[in-house]
Amino acid sequence: MLSTRIARLRHRCACSYATVATRPALSGLNTVARSKAEQISRDWNGTSATGENTKNFIGGEFMESSATKYIDVVDPSTQTLLTRVPETTSAEFEQAVDAASQAFKTWSKTTVLTRQRVIFELQRLIRENSDALAASIVLEQGKTLPDAHGDILRGLQVVEHAASAPSLLFGEKIEVSRDMDTEVRKVPLGVTASIAPFNFPAMIPLWSIPMATVTGNTLILKPSERDPGAAMIIAELCQRAGLPPGVINVVHGTIPTVNSICDHPAIRAISFVGGDRAGKHIYNRGTQNGKRVQSNMGAKNHAVIMPDANKNLALNSIVGAAFGAAGQRCMAISVVILIGTAQAWLPDLITLAQNLKVSGGFEKGADLGPVISPAAKERILSLIASAEQEGGKLHLDGRNITVPGYEHGNFVGPTVIEADPSMRCYKEEIFGPALVVLRAETLDDAIDIINANRYGNGTAIFTQSGATARKFETNVEVGQIGINIPIPVPLPMFSWSGNKASALGDLGFYGKSAIEFYTMKKTTTSLWKAEDALASKASVNMPTHH
Repeated sequence: MLSTRIARLRHRCACSYATVATRPALSGLNTVARSKAEQISRDWNGTSATGENTKNFIGGEFMESSATKYIDVVDPSTQTLLTRVPETTSAEFEQAVDAASQAFKTWSKTTVLTRQRVIFELQRLIRENSDALAASIVLEQGKTLPDAHGDILRGLQVVEHAASAPSLLFGEKIEVSRDMDTEVRKVPLGVTASIAPFNFPAMIPLWSIPMATVTGNTLILKPSERDPGAAMIIAELCQRAGLPPGVINVVHGTIPTVNSICDHPAIRAISFVGGDRAGKHIYNRGTQNGKRVQSNMGAKNHAVIMPDANKNLALNSIVGAAFGAAGQRCMAISVVILIGTAQAWLPDLITLAQNLKVSGGFEKGADLGPVISPAAKERILSLIASAEQEGGKLHLDGRNITVPGYEHGNFVGPTVIEADPSMRCYKEEIFGPALVVLRAETLDDAIDIINANRYGNGTAIFTQSGATARKFETNVEVGQIGINIPIPVPLPMFSWSGNKASALGDLGFYGKSAIEFYTMKKTTTSLWKAEDALASKASVNMPTHH
């Protein structure tokens, strides 16, 4: 490690004159953020937050790309340039796949207990380095610091679940005839790939890395080009945990890299989380090339508030689930349906949303930070404006918010829109801090609204009636249901079960379905006749040959 650090320092000294013209003025960051950026650049080999390029990680080495095209990664709160990611060249991509293919030959032959020990060590290292991971997420993605730690924790839970692989990989065996056995084993696929979104830069890599590797596969990871830092830190932690060179490889880029993943014949499976357009493209192109693909895409998650609900629990839950992470969660509550007399609670919901603090992610007490990019902000503002144009009512308008000290940030304040299902703001996923309010007279009306929506990621109901909850659970056509819980993301021992237009592929990201996704079955039928067994002792009798 010391020699690596010395070499890295020498490299920086040699490059200082070449980079001084393009290195960003970190004065755009406040004191806390600047300190975190400098610490990340100093402590981690693959990433930077002070203007240097993010590297590829191929065959156990962090490598400067020879790409001619780079994508700027900026702090969404200030637009300060943090790093640049390469559009990985075709030669570099081939190198990564070759490294993964070579590593598979030995990694797939290691025992499950050996792989389990690596997962145990990775779990320890993630906990020890969670502050660095969280700081990278705040800088590049814009989340608040507590929310960034939550991003890591939900990924860490999958790492911990992967450690139960010796039980999860149990096969089947039965004697099917006299002296004849049939055995089914779960064996690894080969080289797999994961394409991660910007909104969970740690959690999604931590869904795919442990499940792919503990089952004996190797992995090509493509982080979002908007916030690659957490993935690069995780890659280094995997290396420290004992994953051999080539088991994990990280490449960067946009559409060309994604298409290379979809097309390369050595890649057997692809895991994707992101938007509809990319998700459909990856699923169609990947499956046409014979790959197994899991694709989680858009959502429009509804919460129903019944008149008998615990008012305080319901309203606080909705506000937290709608505006946390600036609404940039595929499981965010983006629609609330107020039933009957619960419609009178709307002013209280608006007040709670109005009292949320919008600021930079490192600021104490910040409830939500910026959205990821100026383009994302413009899209959100357009959808809010469309509600006004189509006759909706803006009870709370966050479009013109100003955040002192962050005048150049991509901030949108909490927004509450009363609308109906015919409006664009309801039909499209806003993916920002905007909550659509619908009114309905009965639970049946609410269920009809939800079932008519094309998405099926998650839904929730707030009620103190078991019978009402039971009716909702039974009749709603959504894969993940919360009862008095706003974001019903299942823990990793269960399977992710979003449905309808929110998902393509029939196997989820973790739980038992992930074991199925990352393995194939091999069935062996064998015959060992008992009479063919060797004698257990020598015979001294005269042989008679009968």
